[in-house]
Amino acid sequence: MTTTVPDAALEVLQRVFGYDAFRGDQARVVAHVVAGGDALVLMPTGAGKSLCYQVPSLVRGGTGVVVSPLIALMQDQVDALTALGVRAGFLNSTQDPDQRRAVEQAYLAGELDLLYLAPERLRVASTVRLLERGRIALFAIDEAHCVAQWGHDFRPDYLLLSELHERWPDVPRLALTATATPETHAEIAQRLDLGDALHVVASFDRPNIQYRIAPKDEPRKQLLQLLRDEHPGEAGIVYCLSRKSVEQTAAWLAAQGVAALPYHAGLDAPVRQRHQARFLREDGLVMVATIAFGMGIDKPDVRFVAHLDLPKSVEGYYQETGRAGRDGLPSTAWLAYGLADVVQQRKMIDESEGDLAHRRRLTQHLDAMLALCETVACRRVQLLAYFGQESEACGNCDTCLVPPETWDGTVAAQKVLSTVYRLDRERGQRFGAGQVVDVLLGKRTPKVAQSRHDELSVFGIGGELSEGEWRGVVRQLLAQGLLAVTGSYQVLALTEASRPVLAGEQQVRLRKDPVRSARTRSRSSSAPADLPPGAAPVFERLRAWRAAAASEQGVPAYVVFHDATLREIATTLPATTAELGRVSGIGEGKLARYGAGVLEVLAGAPPAATAGPAAAPAAAPAAAPAAAPAASPGPDPEEDWHEQEPPDEDG
Repeated sequence: MTTTVPDAALEVLQRVFGYDAFRGDQARVVAHVVAGGDALVLMPTGAGKSLCYQVPSLVRGGTGVVVSPLIALMQDQVDALTALGVRAGFLNSTQDPDQRRAVEQAYLAGELDLLYLAPERLRVASTVRLLERGRIALFAIDEAHCVAQWGHDFRPDYLLLSELHERWPDVPRLALTATATPETHAEIAQRLDLGDALHVVASFDRPNIQYRIAPKDEPRKQLLQLLRDEHPGEAGIVYCLSRKSVEQTAAWLAAQGVAALPYHAGLDAPVRQRHQARFLREDGLVMVATIAFGMGIDKPDVRFVAHLDLPKSVEGYYQETGRAGRDGLPSTAWLAYGLADVVQQRKMIDESEGDLAHRRRLTQHLDAMLALCETVACRRVQLLAYFGQESEACGNCDTCLVPPETWDGTVAAQKVLSTVYRLDRERGQRFGAGQVVDVLLGKRTPKVAQSRHDELSVFGIGGELSEGEWRGVVRQLLAQGLLAVTGSYQVLALTEASRPVLAGEQQVRLRKDPVRSARTRSRSSSAPADLPPGAAPVFERLRAWRAAAASEQGVPAYVVFHDATLREIATTLPATTAELGRVSGIGEGKLARYGAGVLEVLAGAPPAATAGPAAAPAAAPAAAPAAAPAASPGPDPEEDWHEQEPPDEDG
């Protein structure tokens, strides 16, 4: 079905944002919202969700009100819009009273195109009264998965947003998220009363991201190899399960010459804000973090996301890996995964608060994540199937590029299960995976000798496999539910599913782990990101100029231009302002502000910031920088928000 987009929307897209046409489902959403309709939009990170509310806000009369949980990033979002000539502001707890008053007055005077608020701010009666006194173009509810009880970022304050329609029945509402299963999608629609809205579910596929999951074998060294061989000097995020691991990994990378910073909820707020600001504004930094970092990070040139520990769910994994390659250029999602991850996650579920139904849901999330790790089929096919979408083998994940082998592991499984059974029955004891493997290999360790496990009939029956291979067998038996982890000491126990295997009634197929994690893409093979001969030096000169311009203005480099825009400039070498204006992503505001500087660089001038304050478009009253929050008098119901971290572990 052909969508007729209003001429005014196309004019804004071209003049302000510098794009000739909408992508994918953007046109349908924009046309619907401009006409006053509600919409629920599911689009992957990097697909251009923001344009779905930014363009209608500029076309419709009034101010677009954006409800977002990303308080620490609002300043950067406003900076990016201001660089385009859009009048934007925000209200949150980082501002002092004078700054808030300036933004409020701009809103009431009709001088704001977009106003960002945290959901907590709508609990404040004065904020509601303020909104009622102005003219609202639309409500955009960003990160809408926060409303879902079983989504990965449940946030109760989002439940209040269902009241927006009751108070402003004629104002269109637009809910957006990058990650939602069909169940989460349905819950968002129900909780926000969007059942009759236009529902748009774009493909969740991010073909520029290469998904790779490697068996753990000194994971920090594996990570360092990835950074040195494939992403030297490039920005990336490394996720760890615990705060302790975050700090140790960041320090270790720094000692290896990698520019790395730690980030977790246990750090003081000013430290977190400073590290986040550096990551957003500087090129080539690696952020080592817990899941407290990242939701909504608007940094397009993150070239890799690495996980040193197993994520708790496919939704969380997809959301986190989606922070790579927002600019559409080739990027890597890499995960190191081992037996200890499975044991630790099973233990955390057993010890989690909540009723049986809650633990069962956590187990379902983990089982889906384990299935993704253990699959022998295309990882992208399995990942998209989790979100209810069909696809074909991608040719750009590790299982497509280096197809894994499978083997009949029935006998090996029986040996492991028999050892667990005899340790329990004949000695009345239960042990972890290490002791089981030592018994199978016939190792007379002090612990084996002290427990007299060398007297068991299963002692030494596993010489056909190495220690690493046996640990892989145990890991896969845990993943398949043929073994369980019980108690605070993470001991192994049989399950009901173990019985038919022990009885020889059920075959067990296992995935053969590679001896070592092989690289599936080297720098030289990432052709889509490569520049034509001769363009690379120009690109680097443009990056240096951009860094200077961004530093002078105190904004992230991508606010000036995305890497993709610089690559097109370096490739096409525009010689005039008119030619430069035809480059994708350069609208009138950026052309006026940066055009002369870019042309000087292309003419061979030394890189220097040439975009002075006088060249900047008029901006709405600004807010205080997020890195330096000012104290405000009296209690404030709004707090900076971080995703919940798991209990700190040594793992």
